[in-house]
Amino acid sequence: MRKVFILGSTGSIGTQTLEVISRNRDRFTVAGLGAGGGQIALLAQQAYEFNVPVVAIANDAVASSFVQAWEDIAGQQQAPQLLSGPDAMVELVSQARGESLSNSDVVVNGMTGSIGLRPTLAALKSGATLALANKESLVAGGGLVKQAMAWPGQIVPVDSEHSALAQALRSGKHRKGLTSPVVDGYSEVARLILTASGGPFRGKERGELMGVTPAQALDHPTWDMGPVVTINSATLMNKGLELIEAAYLFDIHPDDIVPIVHPQSIVHSMVEFHDGSTIAQASPPDMRLPIALGLSWPDRLRDISPPCSWEQASSWDFEPLNHEVFPALRLAQHAVATSPLHPAVLNAANEEAVEAFVGRRLSFLGIVDTVAQVLAEFAAPSSLDIDTVLGSEDWARARANELIAQQSDR
Repeated sequence: MRKVFILGSTGSIGTQTLEVISRNRDRFTVAGLGAGGGQIALLAQQAYEFNVPVVAIANDAVASSFVQAWEDIAGQQQAPQLLSGPDAMVELVSQARGESLSNSDVVVNGMTGSIGLRPTLAALKSGATLALANKESLVAGGGLVKQAMAWPGQIVPVDSEHSALAQALRSGKHRKGLTSPVVDGYSEVARLILTASGGPFRGKERGELMGVTPAQALDHPTWDMGPVVTINSATLMNKGLELIEAAYLFDIHPDDIVPIVHPQSIVHSMVEFHDGSTIAQASPPDMRLPIALGLSWPDRLRDISPPCSWEQASSWDFEPLNHEVFPALRLAQHAVATSPLHPAVLNAANEEAVEAFVGRRLSFLGIVDTVAQVLAEFAAPSSLDIDTVLGSEDWARARANELIAQQSDR
């Protein structure tokens, strides 16, 4: 039976992970839960339902309320061990290391933001498999993450696009990562094809986006997501971040990762091989499928998601991406090819710009324009460690806000 530690258990990835586990209790046991502290009652309910021995809460100020929430549910039943504070997630995973985790045990990182980087590094050090849904770990700290991997294939991606690529890559030989060992370094992989829904502004020209409002940008045609991810989908910065992730995960040069538009969101990504074959992974949009694979990799669980209906007529469209209208992809390719720290700067500047746009302090087109200027000004230090990553992010946030303030004053 695999032990599972879930970081971000009260978020979307965490709750769906527990849903998958609840239907496969003969295969998984929940050994620890971690959350920010915004939904204490839900966290207590999760801990009770899955008989969890250890709970970590990042917000010290609300940690004490967990005890009352537990008593409201469980009465006098023994409460889980409680860890709290900004390092609680790292401490939880470090405790897991003390339990001698093997690569068959799983740490699910479903946290949001760069705060997920330290827990990612701790999870890799534990020797467990890391089911990674925290994209900032790779975007901000991809170089550190690659250095920290204890064994090839230790990271199993949970993003639907990267899960699709991992599945398709099993069809051929590749240098490193989640696929089988390669003789003499030969790779059969030509390119990775990264699909995008196109967001709410698919088919628009740049001039048509000058007056876009936050409400328009938040009206996504396919997915129901939080504001930052939804705005990133509107600018296609989300696909730029996924391109950076794919480059690190699969050891692929960013020029060999091709984003295309697929509005139906059924084909989640594809791998093109040197012989001309292309292998695609297709399924109706359902995050439980990549989550289940993250838990059980390389095996598959049964009856996780309804398959495509082949008995009904349907059509799938694929369109080239307009880089003049959506320049975020080129920025991402440039960032990951320039230095291990440029992606961290891109991500941090983008987060500040998105916040300014939602607050109506920056135009929609100004989001990516601001990120581009911050990237152009950044001079990466020669060292690479957690402090330089976080320091580069701090610089990027400060510089982005300076530029945003200058535009607001005009």
